[in-house]
Amino acid sequence: MNPPPPHAYTLADFDFELPAELIAQHPAAERSASRLLDGTGALPVDRRFRDLPALLQPGDLLVFNDTRVIKARLLGAKATGGAVEALVERVLPGFEVWAHLRASKSPRPGSRVRFAEAFDAEVLGRVGPEASLFYLRFPEEPLALLERHGHVPLPPYITHGDTADDVARYQTVFAARPGAVAAPTAALHFDEAMLAALQARGVQRAAVTLHVGAGTFQPVRVENIAEHRMHSEWFEVGAATVEAIAATRAAGGRILAVGTTTLRALESAAQASPGGALAPFSGETEIFITPGFEFRVVDRLLTNFHLPRSTLLMLVSAFAGHERMRALYRHAVASRYRFFSYGDCMWLARA
Repeated sequence: MNPPPPHAYTLADFDFELPAELIAQHPAAERSASRLLDGTGALPVDRRFRDLPALLQPGDLLVFNDTRVIKARLLGAKATGGAVEALVERVLPGFEVWAHLRASKSPRPGSRVRFAEAFDAEVLGRVGPEASLFYLRFPEEPLALLERHGHVPLPPYITHGDTADDVARYQTVFAARPGAVAAPTAALHFDEAMLAALQARGVQRAAVTLHVGAGTFQPVRVENIAEHRMHSEWFEVGAATVEAIAATRAAGGRILAVGTTTLRALESAAQASPGGALAPFSGETEIFITPGFEFRVVDRLLTNFHLPRSTLLMLVSAFAGHERMRALYRHAVASRYRFFSYGDCMWLARA
């Protein structure tokens, strides 16, 4: 007798009702003061993030994403006076960038946009899937201009303009390599005291880099999720991290990913390696992780709560099990957990 065919997941399988008041608009008073939903056992357990060291074992390896969020949002105007809002997606060599532009009428190639009443950018053309991005040239180093004149690129579900608090808190304490336009939010819960507690526990640390793009917030618009096309993001898994993972495995420890971006980087590198053995890798990933995906690296995942019908909800459902995730999200809503970037987090085991 042939086995039953695998379930063909549709977009509706990843939908849930979320009261608007559960969308966190501001971070907790302290980074490590958030709640943690432990989903590794048969039943969900409500914990505090400060309980995390007790859930780990000496010899475990925590892998973080060390990307740094840039002030990627710019406000400006065309020469005709029309308002323009830009979100820089990627910084390129030669003072050039790719950016999303919002304007009543798209600026033409060869025209200029004045940003922050401080500098002019030349429009070179359109690039990317369906020519969705604008190719711009800045008059000097883009990262320096963004730091001086840009705004924190808060997610679309956060309704206030960026403040000094957002400059500090929409950034991890170990951010090192600038290039992200969205934070690796599971890592926002860590402060220096927590890192010290983990070190005292005997938990090791390693890092990858994945520059999170604005596509992380893009909705899936096709009912058959197999037809969805993922955005591309640059990532790097270095030799030191590969060696740390191999040493942890050899000693019987577990590989713990802090956030979906870290997981995507590690699993993308494994996919790119001959035979699936993890090796150093630097390049682009368009990995789309849905139920049925074969995980090769990550054993545990710390993650925030994700948008309904999103690729990240599909990823965590693939990791922990679809029905388990549905039950955990029902519990989170009923227990009034705070959702999304500034919200609470959950601790998951690979199914």
